[in-house]
Amino acid sequence: MTDLYAVIGNPIAQSKSPQIHAAFARELDEDLRYEAILAPRDGFAAAVAAFRAAGGRGLNVTVATERTERAEQAGAVNTLKFDGEDALGDNTDGAGLVRDIQDRLGFVLSGKSVLIMGAGGAARGVVLPLLREKPASIAIANRTVEKALALQRLFAPFGAVEGGDYARLSRRQFDLIVNATSASLTGELPPLPPGVFASGSLAYDMVYGDEATRFLIHAREHGAAQLADGWGMLLAQAAESF
Repeated sequence: MTDLYAVIGNPIAQSKSPQIHAAFARELDEDLRYEAILAPRDGFAAAVAAFRAAGGRGLNVTVATERTERAEQAGAVNTLKFDGEDALGDNTDGAGLVRDIQDRLGFVLSGKSVLIMGAGGAARGVVLPLLREKPASIAIANRTVEKALALQRLFAPFGAVEGGDYARLSRRQFDLIVNATSASLTGELPPLPPGVFASGSLAYDMVYGDEATRFLIHAREHGAAQLADGWGMLLAQAAESF
C-alpha cells in the first residue's frame, strides 16, 4: 500500500518538497506519494483533517499542537507526524543547517565563533542545534536589539550566546556568519561592519535562489573563503523529516 505524505501551506506552489521527497523515495525504494496541499488561510485545520481522513501519514507544515523539544525551542514546527489520534510537531531546520554545514561543506563547528544575523523565527530555529556542536560562541545581531537579547536569554543556559545590534560587531571577526534575515528576498544587505569575515570563514545565507544573494556577493568580496545558500539546508532538513 502506498503511504501518503504532503507539504501543506499557503502559498505552496514554490515548494520543492515533493520533488525532494520523491527523489528520497526512489533512492530508498520506498512506496510513497508526496503531494503539495494549498490550505485556505481560514481552513488549515479542515485541510489537515481531510488529509488525515484520506489516510495521510505525515505532513511538512508550520503549525502543530504537540511539539518535540527542538520544535519548542525553535518556537515553530515544519513537520507534523501522525500516530493514531495524536499529532507530533517537529522542527528540522536547525538539524538541516548543521548537517549541511558539517557533512556537505566539511566545516567543523566545534570551537568556532559564529554570528547569526536576525532574531526572528529562522534564527531561533537554528541556535540550539548550532550550540550542540560546541562552538566557541554565538553572537546574534539584530536591528531591534531587544529581540536579539530575548534569544540570548532563551539560549544562554545551553552555551555561550550574546545578543546585540550590528554596531557591537565592529572590530570583531567570525568563522561562520549565517544570514537568517529576510533581507536577501528583497536584494538588501544587513548592516554588517567591515572586517567581520575571519580567514577561512564560511558565509551562509538561509535564502536560496538561482543566483547568489547580495549577502553572498558581499561576503565573497570581503574575505569569506566559503559561500553557501539555503538549498543544501532545504535538502538536509527534508532528509531529516523523511
